[in-house]
Amino acid sequence: MSDGLSVTWVPLRKTAKESIAKLLTSDSEGTVSGSDPVLNRVFETSLIAVVIPARNEAASLPLVLRSLPLERLHQVIVADNGSTDGTADAARAVSPRITVVREDRPGYGQACLAALAQLAPEVQIVVFIDGDFSDDAADLPLLLAPILANEADFVIGSRNLGRAARGSLTPQQVFGNWLSTTLLWMLWGARWTDLGPFRAIRRTSLDALGMVDQNYGWTIEMQIKAAEAQLRCREVSVAYRPRTGVSKISGTLSGSFRAGVKILKTVFTYWRRRRLPMTTSPGNQHRKPGNRR
Repeated sequence: MSDGLSVTWVPLRKTAKESIAKLLTSDSEGTVSGSDPVLNRVFETSLIAVVIPARNEAASLPLVLRSLPLERLHQVIVADNGSTDGTADAARAVSPRITVVREDRPGYGQACLAALAQLAPEVQIVVFIDGDFSDDAADLPLLLAPILANEADFVIGSRNLGRAARGSLTPQQVFGNWLSTTLLWMLWGARWTDLGPFRAIRRTSLDALGMVDQNYGWTIEMQIKAAEAQLRCREVSVAYRPRTGVSKISGTLSGSFRAGVKILKTVFTYWRRRRLPMTTSPGNQHRKPGNRR
């Protein structure tokens, strides 16, 4: 087992107001008379971008977008991954502030990479959320709080620690999450509870990870690379509900199988790279990727 990453999580789900109030009211008695001024301070002092990969989510995507504080976010980027149902038009109809980028090459990671190419250079924090309305955007401040408090570089919303509604996670998702996080602990010493797609990361940390996966391995690649880069990581409990529409991955056995195979392949690819020596200088010095000198 690697020395790996120490992941800290918040076992009890707090409301967004409580989390942000604790963070920003050091000059008060520890209470806030209203949540709006507090949340305004959060979004005014941080340049936050939200990335939403979407494929045929015309019905659910507007629900996601309307649940976000659009006027307070620096950027909202929808990556339309070859949709045929008017997903892009549905996004544009919600607000002119939304940037829509078309990426016809299929793949969750491919869509995320296309969206990241549109990030403004001044963005400081990047949030990822799916377009199927399964995540609760009201939990966004929970993900941001540890980063804004300079306690974390990378925060994942854990459905296993939160209030996942009955039926929102399929049996194959539950098993896949358990297996993947167990492998992360065994091979990297990183104790995660979920591969949840709702996550926030510092822009500088994200750039340093050098994300490359083009499909189902995107989320676990980010967690593996976070462990190897020794980022300060947190999990916070979030709500999760049944998605709107049928999942392209977990909604079918074939999709779940393909995703599972790719995730396992990603895990063992990066594990093998850690075990192989890498020449780092003409003096024939070697090190393992992810180990700091």
